[in-house]
Amino acid sequence: MTSEQVCVGPAPSSVSSDLDEAVHRCLVAGFEGTTAFPDTLKRLVDRGLGGVILFTRNVRDAEQVRQLTDALRAIRPDLMVGIDNEGGGIGHLVGAGAPEVPGSYALGVADDPALTARCADALAGHLATLGITASFAPVADLQQQPRNPIVRTRSFGAEPALAARHLRAWITATEARGIASCAKHFPGHGGTETDSHYGLAVDPRPQDELLADLEPFRAAVAAGVPMLMSAHVVYPALDANRPATLSRRILGDLLRHEIGFDGVLVSDALEMKAISDGYGEAAGARIALAAGADQVIVAVPDLEVTLGCRDALLDAVESGRLSDERVWEAAGRVRRLAERYADPAGPVAGWDAGAGLEAARRAVRSRAVPRPVRGAHVVDLFPPPHPALNWGGEDLLTELRPFDPTAGGAAVSGEPADPGALIDCILRMSAAMPLVVATCDAALHPWQARFRDALLARRPDATRVDTGLPEGGDLFSYGRGRVNLRAVAEVLAGV
Repeated sequence: MTSEQVCVGPAPSSVSSDLDEAVHRCLVAGFEGTTAFPDTLKRLVDRGLGGVILFTRNVRDAEQVRQLTDALRAIRPDLMVGIDNEGGGIGHLVGAGAPEVPGSYALGVADDPALTARCADALAGHLATLGITASFAPVADLQQQPRNPIVRTRSFGAEPALAARHLRAWITATEARGIASCAKHFPGHGGTETDSHYGLAVDPRPQDELLADLEPFRAAVAAGVPMLMSAHVVYPALDANRPATLSRRILGDLLRHEIGFDGVLVSDALEMKAISDGYGEAAGARIALAAGADQVIVAVPDLEVTLGCRDALLDAVESGRLSDERVWEAAGRVRRLAERYADPAGPVAGWDAGAGLEAARRAVRSRAVPRPVRGAHVVDLFPPPHPALNWGGEDLLTELRPFDPTAGGAAVSGEPADPGALIDCILRMSAAMPLVVATCDAALHPWQARFRDALLARRPDATRVDTGLPEGGDLFSYGRGRVNLRAVAEVLAGV
């Protein structure tokens, strides 16, 4: 049987058409296409699909994205269209002219909630022009574990009160644009040493240490955030048996009853290894919904995976393993969300296009900066882009050259095949020039630390730049978004 036949086939005999629609509302699907989309997706939307999630693969330019979202809503007007839109290089709308903002960590360093609100307003205003109505942002995780591989500069910081005030500013500004924000990843992904994209993450801290991580989420709920996203993380102090996405104790007892959140709770993507390897996407969908999630995301464009999750939910309803009441509750929340946000904005007022660069500059200059080094040889070391997160190809030298055309150097993404030969070449080329050595989270990527230290041993006069979390450098960007690097470039060039 083909996916087309599965998709258009009738609901199980004991599942009414209304309940079938309710089940479909509990799904968010990724797909391929920029100007057209698969017939399977059309039929899923027609049967009640709750939402779609866009990625770089769906984006060519702003006009194309608006035509795509209009075409999707022509099938079903209450379809929610969402996208990851955190700023700081974490987003998928570079091709559509996304406003440049520095990312959450730099906003936390600048620590001006009004400025954070201006950045969030710019991002949300841009979404409104594109017909995108849900932003899977902001990140509410606290950056607690130095070796955490996935949160880092996506977080506002490690302090609960700081994160809380910036979350409130972000959520309020996004709401004012008629866009649904989504605080993530409940109850916090910042205390792990594993990226849940690649494996099951565990936060081993005792319950009293986890309380701080809950505070930003409490603040987000108090600010009226309409959506939360769960973490694929096991917290033995809260539930030793299941990751939060699949835990009734965490989603039900803690989030719904203790914290009092009654908005839409959406899972992180089910194809992430933390779920797919241990449970499978289909079983993950069923368990997550039974545990208290309202929607589950299948971000991969293979709609067979989405259909498998849909069928698992329908089978669970028919067999009684998933109660009708739980599905009606979840679908009801999704309907209320759609009633509030799914209708895309009409004419959209402009936003402050300079807010992001202002924020990046304030973060970079929040502490003493080194003297300018015009005509420098720049070595920019950074890991290859994370496959699940968009990256626009930004590098420090590209941002520096408009201010200092005499600058030279290279961007090094990933460990070179012959580090020694490259280091010798760099030292020869930079012998009569100032040297700038930039690293991005070298503590997580030992090749960067080795490369940097070998250069510094022979050029102790070099200027050190940290483009991830601060690691003892002379100058910090607090992220690798274009405006982060531009603000550092201005300091290096003395402009």
